[in-house]
Amino acid sequence: MRPARRSFAALVTALAASLLLAAGGCEEDKKDAGGEVVAVPSGREVRALDVITNARGTEGAAARFRFVVPGLKSGDDWVDDMQALCDGYAVPRTEGMVPAPQQIIISLSASPVPFGEAAPDVVQLFESYSFKDGSCIWEVF
Repeated sequence: MRPARRSFAALVTALAASLLLAAGGCEEDKKDAGGEVVAVPSGREVRALDVITNARGTEGAAARFRFVVPGLKSGDDWVDDMQALCDGYAVPRTEGMVPAPQQIIISLSASPVPFGEAAPDVVQLFESYSFKDGSCIWEVF
């Protein structure tokens, strides 16, 4: 392929990618985590559901890491487990995200709920973190 055609092809590819990002239709916006079991300090069963990166948070770019916890109850203490999910699971996965998230949101749900949909019959817990030097810092959500 001649250099002019390669440049034109690269331009068309970049333009198409930009349009997909602007429309919110890029695969990078939502990644299925495949139900991977994630270890937490309490030893409870936590399964990764997905990662959402196309919805702004209160601090700008945000990465939402969503997990399913069968039998989740609203009165349970999840502080240490959610901190561990942020530090040990989410932070390493934010490397290379564009734009770089300013906020990480960890959510736990008793069953999968489509992002953004209300499900009053399903227990859901949310915590918000900023992060610095590879550590999550709990923020009031």
